[in-house]
Amino acid sequence: MLKKVLVVVLALLAIPLLAALFVKQDYKVETQLVIQQPVPVVFDYIRFLTNQDNFSVWASQDPNMQKTDRGVDGTVGFVSGWHSENSDVGTGEQEIKAIVEGSRIDYELRFYQPYAAVSPAYMQTEAVGAAQTRVSWGFAGHMPYPMNLMLLFMDVEAMIAADLQQGLENLKLILEAPAAEPAEMPAG
Repeated sequence: MLKKVLVVVLALLAIPLLAALFVKQDYKVETQLVIQQPVPVVFDYIRFLTNQDNFSVWASQDPNMQKTDRGVDGTVGFVSGWHSENSDVGTGEQEIKAIVEGSRIDYELRFYQPYAAVSPAYMQTEAVGAAQTRVSWGFAGHMPYPMNLMLLFMDVEAMIAADLQQGLENLKLILEAPAAEPAEMPAG
Protein backbone atom coordinates (compact mmCIF):
# COMPACT_ATOMS: atom_id res chain seq x y z
CA MET A 1 0.00 0.00 0.00
CA LEU A 2 2.78 2.43 0.90
CA LYS A 3 4.44 1.71 -2.45
CA LYS A 4 1.26 2.62 -4.34
CA VAL A 5 0.89 5.89 -2.43
CA LEU A 6 4.53 6.71 -3.10
CA VAL A 7 4.11 5.99 -6.84
CA VAL A 8 1.01 8.21 -6.99
CA VAL A 9 2.78 11.05 -5.16
CA LEU A 10 5.81 10.78 -7.46
CA ALA A 11 3.54 10.75 -10.51
CA LEU A 12 1.72 13.86 -9.28
CA LEU A 13 5.05 15.61 -8.81
CA ALA A 14 6.42 14.45 -12.17
CA ILE A 15 3.44 15.55 -14.28
CA PRO A 16 3.97 19.32 -13.78
CA LEU A 17 7.72 18.94 -14.33
CA LEU A 18 7.09 17.06 -17.56
CA ALA A 19 4.52 19.64 -18.65
CA ALA A 20 7.03 22.45 -18.03
CA LEU A 21 9.28 20.89 -20.68
CA PHE A 22 6.69 21.93 -23.28
CA VAL A 23 5.85 25.40 -21.98
CA LYS A 24 7.54 28.41 -23.57
CA GLN A 25 10.28 30.10 -21.57
CA ASP A 26 10.59 33.41 -23.43
CA TYR A 27 8.06 36.19 -23.75
CA LYS A 28 7.91 39.67 -25.30
CA VAL A 29 5.65 42.61 -24.61
CA GLU A 30 5.25 45.91 -26.45
CA THR A 31 2.78 48.70 -25.87
CA GLN A 32 2.29 51.91 -27.84
CA LEU A 33 0.67 55.28 -27.39
CA VAL A 34 0.51 58.51 -29.40
CA ILE A 35 1.57 61.67 -27.59
CA GLN A 36 0.62 65.12 -28.87
CA GLN A 37 4.18 66.46 -28.97
CA PRO A 38 6.91 66.39 -31.63
CA VAL A 39 9.53 63.62 -31.48
CA PRO A 40 12.36 65.82 -30.13
CA VAL A 41 10.27 66.85 -27.10
CA VAL A 42 9.29 63.25 -26.32
CA PHE A 43 12.71 61.75 -27.00
CA ASP A 44 14.54 64.39 -24.97
CA TYR A 45 12.36 63.44 -22.00
CA ILE A 46 12.49 59.64 -22.21
CA ARG A 47 16.24 59.47 -22.87
CA PHE A 48 16.83 60.20 -19.17
CA LEU A 49 16.31 57.11 -17.02
CA THR A 50 15.66 59.22 -13.93
CA ASN A 51 12.55 60.62 -15.65
CA GLN A 52 11.05 57.13 -15.43
CA ASP A 53 10.51 57.91 -11.75
CA ASN A 54 7.81 60.33 -12.96
CA PHE A 55 5.85 57.91 -15.17
CA SER A 56 6.81 54.28 -14.50
CA VAL A 57 4.29 52.25 -12.50
CA TRP A 58 7.10 50.31 -10.83
CA ALA A 59 8.87 53.45 -9.62
CA SER A 60 5.72 54.58 -7.82
CA GLN A 61 5.12 51.31 -5.93
CA ASP A 62 7.50 52.17 -3.10
CA PRO A 63 8.04 55.80 -2.10
CA ASN A 64 10.82 54.66 0.28
CA MET A 65 12.79 52.94 -2.47
CA GLN A 66 16.53 53.64 -2.32
CA LYS A 67 17.93 54.86 -5.66
CA THR A 68 21.50 54.95 -6.91
CA ASP A 69 22.91 56.30 -10.17
CA ARG A 70 26.25 55.81 -11.94
CA GLY A 71 27.41 57.77 -14.95
CA VAL A 72 25.78 60.54 -16.95
CA ASP A 73 22.03 60.14 -17.37
CA GLY A 74 20.83 60.13 -20.96
CA THR A 75 24.06 58.56 -22.26
CA VAL A 76 25.14 55.00 -23.02
CA GLY A 77 26.49 53.34 -19.88
CA PHE A 78 24.33 55.23 -17.38
CA VAL A 79 23.04 52.88 -14.66
CA SER A 80 20.04 53.56 -12.44
CA GLY A 81 19.69 51.17 -9.50
CA TRP A 82 16.98 50.58 -6.94
CA HIS A 83 16.48 48.69 -3.70
CA SER A 84 13.14 48.13 -2.00
CA GLU A 85 11.92 45.95 0.84
CA ASN A 86 8.66 45.65 -1.15
CA SER A 87 8.87 42.26 -2.89
CA ASP A 88 6.90 43.62 -5.88
CA VAL A 89 9.75 46.09 -6.49
CA GLY A 90 12.81 44.22 -5.20
CA THR A 91 16.38 45.13 -6.05
CA GLY A 92 17.92 45.71 -9.45
CA GLU A 93 19.30 48.17 -11.93
CA GLN A 94 18.92 49.21 -15.53
CA GLU A 95 21.60 50.40 -17.89
CA ILE A 96 21.35 52.37 -21.11
CA LYS A 97 22.97 50.06 -23.67
CA ALA A 98 22.37 51.96 -26.92
CA ILE A 99 20.84 55.20 -28.17
CA VAL A 100 19.72 55.97 -31.70
CA GLU A 101 19.35 59.74 -31.42
CA GLY A 102 15.74 60.85 -31.70
CA SER A 103 14.50 57.32 -32.26
CA ARG A 104 15.33 54.55 -29.79
CA ILE A 105 16.89 53.77 -26.42
CA ASP A 106 17.84 50.21 -25.48
CA TYR A 107 18.17 49.20 -21.84
CA GLU A 108 19.29 46.16 -19.96
CA LEU A 109 17.33 45.44 -16.80
CA ARG A 110 19.11 43.39 -14.18
CA PHE A 111 16.93 42.04 -11.40
CA TYR A 112 18.68 40.74 -8.28
CA GLN A 113 15.83 40.26 -5.78
CA PRO A 114 13.34 38.67 -5.31
CA TYR A 115 14.70 36.67 -8.28
CA ALA A 116 17.68 37.00 -10.60
CA ALA A 117 17.06 37.82 -14.25
CA VAL A 118 18.42 39.93 -17.08
CA SER A 119 15.94 41.36 -19.56
CA PRO A 120 16.30 43.68 -22.53
CA ALA A 121 13.90 46.60 -22.83
CA TYR A 122 13.53 49.63 -25.08
CA MET A 123 11.62 52.81 -25.74
CA GLN A 124 11.16 53.97 -29.31
CA THR A 125 9.71 57.13 -30.83
CA GLU A 126 8.24 57.62 -34.28
CA ALA A 127 6.68 60.71 -35.84
CA VAL A 128 3.06 60.21 -36.91
CA GLY A 129 2.50 63.91 -37.57
CA ALA A 130 4.30 67.21 -37.16
CA ALA A 131 3.39 67.32 -33.47
CA GLN A 132 2.48 63.69 -32.81
CA THR A 133 4.81 60.94 -31.64
CA ARG A 134 4.10 57.24 -31.31
CA VAL A 135 6.02 55.90 -28.30
CA SER A 136 6.62 52.15 -28.06
CA TRP A 137 7.81 50.56 -24.82
CA GLY A 138 8.98 46.99 -25.07
CA PHE A 139 10.29 44.34 -22.72
CA ALA A 140 11.47 40.77 -23.16
CA GLY A 141 11.77 38.17 -20.45
CA HIS A 142 12.82 34.60 -19.82
CA MET A 143 11.48 32.12 -17.27
CA PRO A 144 13.76 29.13 -16.95
CA TYR A 145 12.54 25.58 -16.43
CA PRO A 146 10.65 24.67 -14.21
CA MET A 147 9.57 28.22 -13.25
CA ASN A 148 8.16 28.58 -16.78
CA LEU A 149 5.24 26.45 -15.60
CA MET A 150 3.87 29.64 -14.00
CA LEU A 151 3.29 30.99 -17.52
CA LEU A 152 0.40 28.50 -17.77
CA PHE A 153 -1.32 29.94 -14.71
CA MET A 154 -0.33 33.62 -14.81
CA ASP A 155 -0.62 35.87 -17.84
CA VAL A 156 2.77 37.50 -17.24
CA GLU A 157 2.69 39.20 -20.63
CA ALA A 158 -0.66 40.85 -19.90
CA MET A 159 0.47 41.97 -16.44
CA ILE A 160 3.65 43.57 -17.82
CA ALA A 161 1.77 45.07 -20.77
CA ALA A 162 -0.74 46.68 -18.39
CA ASP A 163 2.10 48.25 -16.36
CA LEU A 164 3.90 49.48 -19.49
CA GLN A 165 0.66 50.90 -20.90
CA GLN A 166 -0.11 52.71 -17.65
CA GLY A 167 3.42 54.10 -17.70
CA LEU A 168 2.89 55.40 -21.24
CA GLU A 169 -0.41 56.98 -20.21
CA ASN A 170 1.36 58.68 -17.29
CA LEU A 171 4.06 59.88 -19.71
CA LYS A 172 1.36 61.27 -22.02
CA LEU A 173 -0.19 63.23 -19.14
CA ILE A 174 3.19 64.71 -18.24
CA LEU A 175 4.18 65.66 -21.78
CA GLU A 176 0.78 66.96 -22.86
CA ALA A 177 0.20 69.04 -19.72
CA PRO A 178 -0.17 72.72 -20.56
CA ALA A 179 3.00 74.65 -19.83
CA ALA A 180 2.86 76.50 -16.56
CA GLU A 181 1.89 80.11 -17.04
CA PRO A 182 4.75 82.50 -16.32
CA ALA A 183 4.33 84.41 -13.07
CA GLU A 184 3.14 87.93 -13.56
CA MET A 185 5.77 90.59 -12.99
CA PRO A 186 4.87 93.04 -10.20
CA ALA A 187 3.90 96.49 -11.43
CA GLY A 188 6.57 98.96 -10.76
